[in-house]
Amino acid sequence: MDKNARIFVAGHRGMVGSALVRRLAGEGYRNIITRTKSQLDLTDQVGVNMFFEKESIDVVLLAAAKVGGILANSTLPASFIYENLTIETNVIHAACRWNVSKLVFFGSSCIYPKACPQPIKEEYLLTSALEPTNEAYAIAKIAGLKLCEAYNRQYGTKFISLMPTNLYGPNDNYDLKSSHVLPALIRKAHEAKLNGDSTLTVWGSGTPRREFLHVDDLAGAAVFLMESGHNDGVFNVGVGEDLSIRELAETVCRVVGFQGQLVFDASKPDGTMRKLLDVSKLGEMGWVASTGLEQGIRATYQDFLQRYEALTQQPAHA
Repeated sequence: MDKNARIFVAGHRGMVGSALVRRLAGEGYRNIITRTKSQLDLTDQVGVNMFFEKESIDVVLLAAAKVGGILANSTLPASFIYENLTIETNVIHAACRWNVSKLVFFGSSCIYPKACPQPIKEEYLLTSALEPTNEAYAIAKIAGLKLCEAYNRQYGTKFISLMPTNLYGPNDNYDLKSSHVLPALIRKAHEAKLNGDSTLTVWGSGTPRREFLHVDDLAGAAVFLMESGHNDGVFNVGVGEDLSIRELAETVCRVVGFQGQLVFDASKPDGTMRKLLDVSKLGEMGWVASTGLEQGIRATYQDFLQRYEALTQQPAHA
């Protein structure tokens, strides 16, 4: 690709968006376009169209989204489905209207049915019911990838969709009320260590299995596909192996240095029991993840430590 291409990273302040900006800059791209929410509200259709008309965007990396863990998804379903649908429809339609040459849409592995065969292939989408705890978010993301497919079919656009597994890494959300499991465990283990606690309580039974992908690997996959000749389709992005939440918690405690006992609160929801992605489609194209889990958690813990003082100014939630 032309290193002078005008690439709009939507959601550049988030974990995925900031990783994309780092990767693009590292690869020598010189025209990375970003806007904060105060500069461009992606839920404002008129504003989005004016932006695309003015900026002559060549490529869109659509990482902007409302995201959260089980608690946030369970308690704010209307917000999750409305905000994500609105962002997707505005940006994807504007990208088509103003002749963007390529768009990469970021979804999530939660789009797949709750009772999927493992590992999960892309073609298992919409074959049975979703996990109820994140149904609103999943439906919004399914709509986004289907929008991409529909615009490709009707207008000949080149829009592709990436479905990453559970992400973690620099610039993650460590707020215990709205974060995902891995950053929440990092904060809980760190605070338990500071407080000299003898136990650390983890939501659920500890038996569900999850796959974790460092966000810099996702950014690498996105740039790989952006530069490839593939102009449509859905692609799983993951590492191809998983571990139990208990094993994850033990790894986090080892990295953080918390030596107390883990206690699992089985009264809290487990969510889907297993979500392992089949990543052979990308693998056959020549891309594989390169960051080991413990290596990635150690780097993420350093990011957390640098931001911890600011985090302590926010109320913590158990």
